[in-house]
Amino acid sequence: MGSMFRSEEVALVQLLLPTAAAYTCVSQLGELGVVEFRDLNASVSAFQRRFVVDVRRCEELEKTFTFLREEVQRAGLTLPPPEGTLPAPPPRDLLRIQEETDRLAQELRDVRGNQQALRAQLHQLQLNSAVLGQSHSPTPMAAAHSEGPSSERTPLLPATGGPHADLKVNFVAGAIEPYKAAALERLLWRACRGFLIASFRETEGQLEDPVTGEPATWMTFVISYWGEQIGQKIRKITDCFHCHVFPYLEQEEARLGALHQLQQQSQELQEVLGETERFLSQVLGRVQQLLPPGQVQIRKMKAVYLALNQCSVSSTHKCLIAEVWCATRDLPTLQQALQDGSSEAGVSAVAHRIPCRDMPPTLIRTNRFTASFQGIVDAYGVGRYQEVNPAPYTIITFPFLFAVMFGDVGHGLLMFLFALAMVLAEDRPAVKGAQNEIWQTFFGGRYLLLLMGLFSVYTGFIYNECFSRAATIFPSGWSVAAMANQSGWSDKYLSQHPVLTLNPNITGVFLGPYPFGIDPIWSLATNHLSFLNSFKMKMSVILGVTHMAFGVFLSIFNHLHFGQAHRLLLETLPELIFLLGLFGYLVFLIVYKWLQAWAASPSSAPSILIHFINMFLFSQSPTNPTLFYRQEVVQYVLVVLALATVPVLLLGTPLYLLRKHHRRNTLRRPAGPQGKDSDKLLASHDASTSENSWSPDEEKAGSPGDDEEAEFVPSEIFMHQAIHTIEFCLGCISNTASYLRLWALSLAHAQLSEVLWAMVMRIGLGMSRDIGVAAVVLVPVFAAFAVMTVAILLVMEGLSAFLHALRLHWVEFQNKFYSGTGYKLSPFTFIVDNE
Repeated sequence: MGSMFRSEEVALVQLLLPTAAAYTCVSQLGELGVVEFRDLNASVSAFQRRFVVDVRRCEELEKTFTFLREEVQRAGLTLPPPEGTLPAPPPRDLLRIQEETDRLAQELRDVRGNQQALRAQLHQLQLNSAVLGQSHSPTPMAAAHSEGPSSERTPLLPATGGPHADLKVNFVAGAIEPYKAAALERLLWRACRGFLIASFRETEGQLEDPVTGEPATWMTFVISYWGEQIGQKIRKITDCFHCHVFPYLEQEEARLGALHQLQQQSQELQEVLGETERFLSQVLGRVQQLLPPGQVQIRKMKAVYLALNQCSVSSTHKCLIAEVWCATRDLPTLQQALQDGSSEAGVSAVAHRIPCRDMPPTLIRTNRFTASFQGIVDAYGVGRYQEVNPAPYTIITFPFLFAVMFGDVGHGLLMFLFALAMVLAEDRPAVKGAQNEIWQTFFGGRYLLLLMGLFSVYTGFIYNECFSRAATIFPSGWSVAAMANQSGWSDKYLSQHPVLTLNPNITGVFLGPYPFGIDPIWSLATNHLSFLNSFKMKMSVILGVTHMAFGVFLSIFNHLHFGQAHRLLLETLPELIFLLGLFGYLVFLIVYKWLQAWAASPSSAPSILIHFINMFLFSQSPTNPTLFYRQEVVQYVLVVLALATVPVLLLGTPLYLLRKHHRRNTLRRPAGPQGKDSDKLLASHDASTSENSWSPDEEKAGSPGDDEEAEFVPSEIFMHQAIHTIEFCLGCISNTASYLRLWALSLAHAQLSEVLWAMVMRIGLGMSRDIGVAAVVLVPVFAAFAVMTVAILLVMEGLSAFLHALRLHWVEFQNKFYSGTGYKLSPFTFIVDNE
C-alpha cells in the first residue's frame, strides 16, 4: 500500500551478464518479475539477433506441443496442471526435450496412421460383408423409371435368339452413401439406356465412419448387365460417385463362404485394432505426463531468449549488457538474484544504477481490493512517473458519488449482497475459472460493487427510500394533531380542502429536525418532489465544488514533489482563488441560507440564484434582500479577485520559465580565454548534472537533455499555458454544472422506483381483500416486480450511475491535477496473475 499514493521510485540499472551465466541470471529475474528490459537492439532486425536460432527451436517445439495437445483433446482426455513451480530448463536440456518430444510425436503419428488404415480396412470388410449378406431382388432400371404400379414393371431385355442369345450376365456390387443413391440410379438409367438390372437396399445396421468415428447408414447395390461396353460405363460411373465396389459371386454357396471368410477377417482385424488403440492410449498417457511441464519450460526458455535478444554484446564478446527498469526497493532482490544465477558459472554479474533522461515507467502495486479502483484510473490514462495517484481517493469518492445517484436502501442492499457473495467465494476454482465475459467483468470489480452497494444503503437512509417507500425509523418531526387542534380545521374546511398545509409557525406543529435523513412525512406530501428538487440540486453543487477544490488541492503535492515551487504561487493559488472565490462563495450562500430560519416570513427569503447573477453583473435587486450585512461589497471583491487571477494564470508560469531560461544562457556565455576554460568546466558539470533523473519541468519546456537551448520554444510554452487557463476558467463553470447530474439521476432513480411500485406492486396489493386469493395473485406480481427491479433499476440504472460517476472522476476531478501521460512498468516475469 506504500505506493498507492504515488508511484514507486524506479531506477535504470545496467546489468553486465557474463556469457556463461546470462541465461541463468535472466531466468532468475523472470521468476522474480521485478525488472523490465529495455531493447538495446531496436535498430537490429529480429532475424539478425544473437539468439534467433534458439528462439526458432523453441517455436518449433511449441508447434509440436500444439500437435500433441490437439491429439490429446481429440482423444477426449484432459491435461493435468503442472505440479509445482518449474524453472526454465538449462540450454543443454533443449536438445533432450526436443528429441523426446519429436519421438513421441512420431510415435503418435505412426499409431494414428495405423489406426486410420486399420479402421478403413475394417470398414471395407464390413461394407463387403453387408453387400454379400443382403439378399437383393434385381429390379430392371427401365421398369423403375416407368409409370404404373411396381407389379407391372417389366424388364426391357434384348430379344432372345440371334446374336444376343449367347451374352453372359455380369454383376457389379458395392456400397454408396444414401444421399448419392438416387443420383447414381438416374445416371445409370440414362447412360445405359435401361440395359441393366439394379437393386438398392439400406444396410440393416449403421457402420462406423473410419475418419469421424460416427455411425452412418450405407446403401448397398447389385447391378446385372449384358455386354462389356455397358460394364465399362457402369464402372466409370461408380468410380465417379466414389462407390466402394466389391466382387459379387453368382452362386449363393460361394457367397456364403466368402461372407464367412470376411467375418473371420473382420474379427481378427478388430483384435489388431484393439491392440493398436491400447498402445495409442499408452502413448497418450506419456504425452499427458510430458506436455504440461514441457509447455511451461519451453515457454519460459523462449521468454529468456527473447529477453537476451534485447541485450547488447560487449566488444570483448565475453558478456552481455542489459538495461532494465527496476523499483528502488527491489534492487537488493535484483542483486541477490544475479549472484545466485552466476554462482554456478564461477563469475559474477554486475548491476549498477545509471542516469537517464527518459521518463521512467510507473509502478503502482495493487492487491485484490485496490486493483479495481486502480483500473478505473488507468482506463483514463496511466499516471506520469511519481505524480499523485487518484486511486486511493477514488476508493471513497467513486462509490459515494455513485450512491448519491443510486440512493436506495433496498437496491443498495441487493447490490451489496451480490458483491459479498462473490467476495466470499473468490478463492473457489469454479468461480475464478468461469469463462463468461460478463461474469468476469462483475467478478473483477467485486470490491468496487461491494462499496457501491454499501454507500447506496447509506444514501438510501439519507433519502429515506427503500424500494421507493419511506421508513419511519424515528418519530416524525411534524405533528398533525397539533395542527388540527390549534387551527381552524372544521369539517366544512376539511371537505373543501383535499390538500392540507402544516404550518411550522404554529406551536407544536414542527417539533424539530428528523434525527437522520429526510422526515418520512415528506413521502405523503404533494410537494415532495419540489422539496427534493431543491435539496438535491444544492447538495450536488456543494459536492461538486468540494470535489473539484480537493482536486486542485492535490496538485500542491505534485508541485512540491517535483520541486516546482513557482507553480504553487503562479498556478495553484490563483486556481483556488478563482474556484473558491466564485463557486466556493455559492456554497457558502447555500449553507448560510440553510442555517437561517425563514419559516416565519417565507416570502422574504432571498434567492441565491439572483444574488449569484447580480454578483457577476455588479448590480443588486431591490426585491431580493441580502443574506448578511455588506453582502454586495463582499461579492464585488470576490469577482475582482477572481478576474485578477486570470492574467496571473495566463502569463505567470511562461514568464518565469522564460526568465529562468535567459538566466541560464547568461551564465553559460563565454568571456575571454578564462571564460572558455570556465565554460568547459561548467559544461562538464552541466553534462554530469543534466544526466540526472527525469524532470517534468523540462518535459513541458520541450528540453530533452543537452539540446535544451535549441528545443526551448517560448511560443509553445505560452500556447500551452493559454490552453490550460482557458480550460480551467471555463471548466469551473461547466464542471460545476456537470455535477448537477447527481441531482438529475437521483431524482430519475427515485421516480423510476416510484413508478415501478405504483404500476406493479400497488395494483397487485389492491386486487383482492381475500387473503387466499391475494396470496395467489401476489406470487406472479412479486415475480414481475423482482425481475423488473433487477433488470431496470439494478442493471440499467446502476450502469447509468456508474458511467456518470466515471465521467465525474475522469473529467471534473482528475484533470485538476492528473495528466495520465505515463506508461506502466511491464516486468519480465514468468508469473501468471489469475486475479
